[in-house]
Amino acid sequence: MQKIESKDINFYYGETQALHNVSLSMKENSVTALIGPSGCGKSTYLRLLNRMNDLIDNTKMTGSILIDGQDIYEKNTNVDDLRKNVGMVFQKPNPFPKSIFENVAYGLKVNGITDKKTIEERVITSIEQVALWGEVKDKLKKSAFELSGGQQQRLCIARALAIQPSILLMDEPTSALDPISTSKIEELIYELKKQYTIVIVTHNMQQAGRVSDTTAFFYMGELIEYDKTKTIFTKPSQKQTEDYITGRFG
Repeated sequence: MQKIESKDINFYYGETQALHNVSLSMKENSVTALIGPSGCGKSTYLRLLNRMNDLIDNTKMTGSILIDGQDIYEKNTNVDDLRKNVGMVFQKPNPFPKSIFENVAYGLKVNGITDKKTIEERVITSIEQVALWGEVKDKLKKSAFELSGGQQQRLCIARALAIQPSILLMDEPTSALDPISTSKIEELIYELKKQYTIVIVTHNMQQAGRVSDTTAFFYMGELIEYDKTKTIFTKPSQKQTEDYITGRFG
């Protein structure tokens, strides 16, 4: 069964249509990269998967998005539960003005977990999962702002993992980072897909090639092509895809 299944998605900001008839399915424990020039709809599509676009006024969606077979836009959907299951990491690291420990513990406390031992175990596990434990284990009480940009981004990923989602959305997670930090996050994505289904928006074509199993190419709100990443980058079926990945436009 597909983990994520979207059918005939049309999405509007006011009168402006941002997505046109997008249908896309993703398997469990896979990494899907969404690529395309700025304004092509890839981030809009990503934010539909945990209903982040609900926070924007005057938007409308038609079509359906199923996660584990459940339509997440049904009236009785609990959006808080959905966002626990579908974690998100943003473009710029955005730690809270709290300690390293409290940053990761925050989501657990907000969701009503009060047992100190449980919180501590989850925090440590999450920090270990993002390969940050060795760097921060002696300074968990220090401010998260003392970490480097790359460390902050890994901390934000740990924060998302602490509430035990099954899907992780990443909106250009390395665009604000240096090359070494970028490669650490890419290695991390490769490791995390053993446990999670990951959808990543990236402007970096090489990154899509390195980390993803499948790639979707968006252009002007339309899904132009979706296939195995190797196929998209070596034998795309659409001329537009080939033009974009070879740098002729975008």
